Amino acid sequence: MNHPLLNVFLMIMWFFIWIMWLFLLFRIVFDVFRSHDMGGWAKALWILFLIVLPFLGVLVYLVVRGRGMSERTAQEIERREHVHREILKGTLGLGTTGELNQLAEMKNRGDLTQEEFERAKARILST
Repeated sequence: MNHPLLNVFLMIMWFFIWIMWLFLLFRIVFDVFRSHDMGGWAKALWILFLIVLPFLGVLVYLVVRGRGMSERTAQEIERREHVHREILKGTLGLGTTGELNQLAEMKNRGDLTQEEFERAKARILST
């Protein structure tokens, strides 16, 4: 029995699976180059493995280095947020002193309790 709609659905499903695999492959390649705990030869071998046996290479990389991949991504996000905060502080003219002055004003207006003020002050002074 021939079902053309089923064939179209299967073709679309395989196409999207292929697209997802390509995204994963590129993310792994970027992770290999972003990784600081591997030397140049190890990176070259991983890339060669991904080129020669792409499906097996992706699977092995996720098993061997998958956890580190998510940790490196989280570190990169944190680093970018820190840089973004520093840029905003520079453009807005707010440094540690400016932030502490704003906190003191908020506490004086009654917007912050003493406990909230101390926590925010400790956070500002620790960065």
